Amino acid sequence: MAAQDAAVESAGPAVDPGRDTGHDSVRAREIGVEQHHLDQVYRRLEEKIHEAEFLMNDAAKRGQVGTPGALAERDAQVFRAGIHLNRLNNEFEDFLFGRIDLLRGKDGRKGPDGAYTSVEPADDAVGPDRTAAIAETLHIGRIGVLDSDYSPLVIDWRAPAAAPFYRATPVDPGRVVRRRVIRSKGRQVLGVEDDLMRPELTASLGGDALAVIGDGALMAALGQARSHTMRDIVSSIQAEQDLVIRAPAASVTEVSGGPGTGKTAVALHRAAYLLYQDRRRYAGGILIVSPTPLLVAYTEGVLPSLGEEGQVAIRAVGSLVDGAEATAYDEPAVARVKGSARMLKVLRKAARGALEAGTGPAPSRGARTGGPVGQLAFGDPESPESPEAAADDADEDADAATPGPAVRTDLLRVVAFGRRLELEDDELRRIRHSVLGGTAPVNLLRPRARRLLLDALWSKSGSAGRHTDPELAAELRSSFDEDITSEDSFLAFLDAWWPELTPRGVLASMAEERRLGRWSRRVLNPGETRRLARSLKRLGPDGTGPLSVHDVALLDELETLLGAPPRKRRRRDLDPLDQLTGLEELMPRREESQWERAERLAAERTEYAHVIVDEAQDLTPMQWRMVGRRGRHATWTVVGDAAQSSWSDPDEAAEARDEALGTRPRRRFTLTVNYRNPAEIAELASKVLALAMPGMESPRAVRSTGVRPRFAVVSDGDLAGAVRAQAQDLLDRVDGTVGVVVAMHRREQAARWLAGLGDRVVALGSLEAKGLEYDATVVVSPAEIADESPAGLRVLYVALTRATQQLTVVSAARDEPDAEGVPDLLRE
Repeated sequence: MAAQDAAVESAGPAVDPGRDTGHDSVRAREIGVEQHHLDQVYRRLEEKIHEAEFLMNDAAKRGQVGTPGALAERDAQVFRAGIHLNRLNNEFEDFLFGRIDLLRGKDGRKGPDGAYTSVEPADDAVGPDRTAAIAETLHIGRIGVLDSDYSPLVIDWRAPAAAPFYRATPVDPGRVVRRRVIRSKGRQVLGVEDDLMRPELTASLGGDALAVIGDGALMAALGQARSHTMRDIVSSIQAEQDLVIRAPAASVTEVSGGPGTGKTAVALHRAAYLLYQDRRRYAGGILIVSPTPLLVAYTEGVLPSLGEEGQVAIRAVGSLVDGAEATAYDEPAVARVKGSARMLKVLRKAARGALEAGTGPAPSRGARTGGPVGQLAFGDPESPESPEAAADDADEDADAATPGPAVRTDLLRVVAFGRRLELEDDELRRIRHSVLGGTAPVNLLRPRARRLLLDALWSKSGSAGRHTDPELAAELRSSFDEDITSEDSFLAFLDAWWPELTPRGVLASMAEERRLGRWSRRVLNPGETRRLARSLKRLGPDGTGPLSVHDVALLDELETLLGAPPRKRRRRDLDPLDQLTGLEELMPRREESQWERAERLAAERTEYAHVIVDEAQDLTPMQWRMVGRRGRHATWTVVGDAAQSSWSDPDEAAEARDEALGTRPRRRFTLTVNYRNPAEIAELASKVLALAMPGMESPRAVRSTGVRPRFAVVSDGDLAGAVRAQAQDLLDRVDGTVGVVVAMHRREQAARWLAGLGDRVVALGSLEAKGLEYDATVVVSPAEIADESPAGLRVLYVALTRATQQLTVVSAARDEPDAEGVPDLLRE
């Protein structure tokens, strides 16, 4: 950055002093130049919008032709035109944000975007007297725009021709002489900031000296106030970030970097870049996994502003399972148990043991049970009664059934060929044990269980040796099976003895400590079993209730262990256009249109073409298994920082991560520059890093504000008033947002402390701060945060690195502050 600043300061000879005497006049003239170009761009965009609207109207007319081919063409054209129109109608705050002025290249070849492809300048591009003429000017924006002659008005920021805008430096400028960042709002240009890449040249554009405006684009961008949503960095991407964004997608790309290095922003921009480069390949979707819902809300607006939406899903770890949303919080000791890979053994036993837990009588046919396993009532195994029946299968849209008489599951009694046949408890247990001997999901073993029951009854009937002729014997057996399986008593018994289990139901059944003790024997110690069972008591008997982020990973594992029977797909309603034309009588009825199919696949998607994991160091082993299932055939981008890990056993998590990523080759990048924190805040945070991760270097801060962190000491009884006062003081000092970071158990308290201060201030728990940034932060009681868990020092390091301008640390007696208020953990 110092090199860039020096380049700007030395740019005087390149500016024509005779044309405008004042710096403001030069700036106004350059803003006018960019305004003129932006006006051209918007006129062209309006023409493209009219073209897309024409295509939509034309597609509607094609449907009236009344042939199957016309209807298929209509669906495809409406789909493509709708996407195109949606992109064009999104006007972004800074649609056009950059420009590069380039020397003549070594060759005259042009790329598909209309720009010259040469990276290096021609040998004679610079004269002996160090003068040079600008041969090409490219404007960089969120999507590419060509004029009516197919010349580039705007180059898409992801296109190869735009790469020099991000990668050029005074050390390695390539063809770039000047890089300009354009600030605009709507259709109005507000300002320009230039970086001169070749200060040694006297460059001219159209016969006039090349003007250089401002103090450097990056520093100007860093000074902007933050809001509660993330801004894209597309106008200020730096060279090391751009290398990651444009890295080939094959295999696994691993990115490490400390606080403020732009890891999250790089991950989001990489998603947009990959879609631009190979949209067909990534039609299967890109999944971005974030650690918290707060970070999802903070980042979800970035992708549409980059010209991409619909193909990328940003999901919190606690929202990866459809129908489940993490809203509860597990204490650190419970989280360590639930996140550990040991839980896999417990869940395997629970998935199979759930069937045996319902050995008492069960409801009759037509009245499915509604206990914690969904279709099976759990209670004490010795209990003679079972809970009432619940609703019938929702997939068949049947009305709720009425409970009938209880059905015993320790005795099967049927009548066949005029004989009464029975299977008693011991025989039934042997059959169940035989069925469960394999590794197939429990719910998918029901057909095998049914077959073995019929085999046992057939053997009891004595009919096996009645005929020596194989055909007659087979016919008799078929008749026997049909006779048995048409009896309500057999079907009711099968429903109760081998019900369809649900992940929520099995998870809820683990709240019973004695049962969980059997399933977790030799895996968890008694204290861990007790804490785990107690935490699951917040779930109702049917498994409904608040889930933690760790519960969601357990549900996903149970979904795999249990399996789900195939569901019938609903047929869509007839297209009214088909009915009007009478085509429904002439052609096969289509299940769904192309548009409907795309929407359905997006909604049902559980596997993706590319998976981006943000803050990967926080994923537990069980969460890595959950994420890994969504990228079994995907390429990966994994972004994280070991120094910020909140998981207590990084080695166990690393083993699970390696299992999820498989044997794919890996490409590694390290981001080394801290663009978020001023040097004064970064220096304070580095003291905690030295305690948390001895020997690890913190990223280098690129700027200094001269404002050092402030310290306040309060008594525990006055914590609320002191925190509120410090937050109010920072609101007066900064134009943007203020974050107040407290230990997790104080989140609700802190929200009450700050009530009435406005929406610029937010309270958040220490584990929720990951990836977020604020203009100023208040960190409350560093010792309390550090003592929360074995990873507490790393969590504190995260909390101290959220501010872009100012930091205040509030210490209580537990922090052992010195005379200046500096807590023990932050002293030398």
